[in-house]
Amino acid sequence: MKNIAITKDMQGALTPSSVLEDLLEGNARFVNNKSQSVDNSALVQQTTGGQFPKAVVLSCIDSRVPVETVLDQAIGDVFVARVAGNFENEDILGSLEYSCKVAGSKLVMVLGHEACGAVKAACDGVELGNITHLLSNILPAVKQSSDEVDGALDSSNKAFVAKTVENNVKMTMDRIRERSPILKEMEDNGEIQIVGGVYSLHSGKVEML
Repeated sequence: MKNIAITKDMQGALTPSSVLEDLLEGNARFVNNKSQSVDNSALVQQTTGGQFPKAVVLSCIDSRVPVETVLDQAIGDVFVARVAGNFENEDILGSLEYSCKVAGSKLVMVLGHEACGAVKAACDGVELGNITHLLSNILPAVKQSSDEVDGALDSSNKAFVAKTVENNVKMTMDRIRERSPILKEMEDNGEIQIVGGVYSLHSGKVEML
């Protein structure tokens, strides 16, 4: 049973690679319907005075991808930033920087997912209120995919959507490094890793890119 929250000493002993392995092992438990039992009351009490999460995950808002659930994590384990289309902006970059530089997290994971509605909308050039600006963040990935995939360049083409999901994750990782000197320096020094993956709605598995 998961009943001990991460402490500062425990967090300090972790490495980026060990944290990634831990998250992927958690995902494997989820896929195999063997998620750990959790004593939430104990974790709530232990984390009242502070938190020392091992990772921060930048994910989509999609209700089918509850991050802590699909990675089999509990209270105090991970920070999660969520926005439709799992891209970065200044506020999210600040959140990622806080997670790693201030709070000590060892890993940044950008987590896209299969058949992402925001990606589909960007592929279709949807314009609607504030959604228009949101989707503009995904358009660079749409453009790149249009040079890599045959067939219709809209959401009717599953291969086009899938490639755009992948490209969006990869380009988000690149922009995090470009736009956050703090996180780039930490990665260059081996203090953190910035990684990306795509969650399968069909299998529940996270495939690393």
